[in-house]
Amino acid sequence: MVDVKRASALDTAAWAVQAALAVGAQDAEATCVVDERFSAEARDQVLTKLEQSTGRSLTLRVFVNSAKATLTTNDCDGEGLRAFVREAVDAARYVASDPLAGLPEEAHPADRAEELDLFSPDVAERETEAKIGDARAMEASIRAYDPRIFNSSGSSVDDASATIALANSRDFRGEYRTTSVSMGTSPIAQDGNDKRRGSYGTAARSYAALETSHEIARTAAQRAIDMCGARKPPTMRVPVIFDRDVAAMILVDIFKSLSAANIVTGNSFLIDKIGEKIGGDLVTIVDDGRLPRGLGSSPFDSEGVPTRRTVVFDRGVLKTYLYDTYYARKLGTVTTGNASGGGIGPNNFFLEPGRGTQAELIASTSHGVLVLDTIGFAVESVSGTYSRGARGFMIEHGELAYPIEEFTIAGNFATMLAAVDAVANDLRFDAAVVSPSFRVAEMTVSGN
Repeated sequence: MVDVKRASALDTAAWAVQAALAVGAQDAEATCVVDERFSAEARDQVLTKLEQSTGRSLTLRVFVNSAKATLTTNDCDGEGLRAFVREAVDAARYVASDPLAGLPEEAHPADRAEELDLFSPDVAERETEAKIGDARAMEASIRAYDPRIFNSSGSSVDDASATIALANSRDFRGEYRTTSVSMGTSPIAQDGNDKRRGSYGTAARSYAALETSHEIARTAAQRAIDMCGARKPPTMRVPVIFDRDVAAMILVDIFKSLSAANIVTGNSFLIDKIGEKIGGDLVTIVDDGRLPRGLGSSPFDSEGVPTRRTVVFDRGVLKTYLYDTYYARKLGTVTTGNASGGGIGPNNFFLEPGRGTQAELIASTSHGVLVLDTIGFAVESVSGTYSRGARGFMIEHGELAYPIEEFTIAGNFATMLAAVDAVANDLRFDAAVVSPSFRVAEMTVSGN
C-alpha cells in the first residue's frame, strides 16, 4: 500500500492503476491532483472573504470488458483508497459495454512541461497580507476615482498552485506543476436613480504578469462611469463591434459547436461542414495547448495525449472539429488532444488578431454599436441562433457618441462569422478562451 501522505502525486496515480488491475480491471487510468488555493475579497476596507486550502484528489477511470466507470475521491488515505479502487472496478461491471470505450491506443511520452513555463514561484512567495492589501487597494482606488462610485460587488484576489499527475496501464507516466492568479473588481456608480456597474479583471500564471491593482481598479471604475446617462437605442441594422471580453464569450459558444461530442449528438450548426467556407477571410481560429504561460496550456490532456496546435478555421474554412479519444473513434479520426475532465474542452482557443487597435476599428465605423457587456442567454446551437441583451456605446461619425443599454443584438453564428470584416490587435491570453475585438458588418440591434 502506498503511503499517500508521503507519496508524490505521480506515485499515488501509478499505485491506483496497479491496484485497479489487481482487482479485475483490464485497463485503468488515474489522475492525482494536489493543489493549494487562496481567495480574498474586500468591500471598502472590510475583508468579506478569506479562504486558504490544500487538497488532494484522485480520479480513477477503469475498463472492464469494454465497460467504463469513472470515480473521484478526496479520501486518499489508507484503506479508504483501497475501497475506492474496488468500488470503481465493481461499478464498471454494472455498466453497458461500449466497444469504442478505452484508453488511447498508444502510450505517449510526457512532453517537457518546463518548456511551457506554467509554474511561477512568486505565487507561493507572495505574503498573505500583500494579497489582502491588493484587494483593499482596488476598493480604495475605485472609490477615489469618481465621487459617483459609492459601492462595489467586491474586489477579489485569487491564486492556486497545483501538481497534476497522470498514469495509465499503457505505461504512460506524466506530471507537471501549474500556478494561476487573478484579480478583479466590480464598482457601482450612482447615476441619478440608476446604478451603473463596471467590471474588470485579469489573470495570468504569475503575480508579476498581472496588471497592478491600481490599473485594474481604474479600468473597472471608468467602465462604470462611462455607462452613466445610458439610454435605449433605436432598432436598427448596423455594424457591431464586440469588445474583446464579449468576443471571447462568442468564441465559447463557437467552441461548443466544434466539440465532436455535440457533432455526434446533432447539437451543432457545423455538422457536415468540414472543408466549407463558413467565416470571412479574417476568421482564423486556433486551439493551441502549447503556448508558453497560456492559462489553457498543458503538456498533455486528461488522457495523456500530448497537446498540440490545431487550426480549426483557416481564413474562414472549417478544417476540423475538436476531439477526445472516444469521439475521435466514433467519427473515424484521431484525437486532437482536447480531452478534459471526462469531456472535450479548450486548450488556448482564440481568434487570431488583426493589426489595428480597437480605437482604429471604431474610427473606421461611421455608424454602429460597440458592445461592452452582454446579459442573459439565448443561444441555440443546432441552428446557430444568437441573441443576447447588451450594453455599450453608440458610434457616430467614427466616435463613441453616448452609452446605450436595454437593447438586444441578434444574428446567426454562421452569418456573423461570414460578416467579420475587421479584427483588432488587442488579444490577451488571460483565459483559456480569448479573442481580440472584432466587427461584424451588420447585425440587428433591437431597442426602441
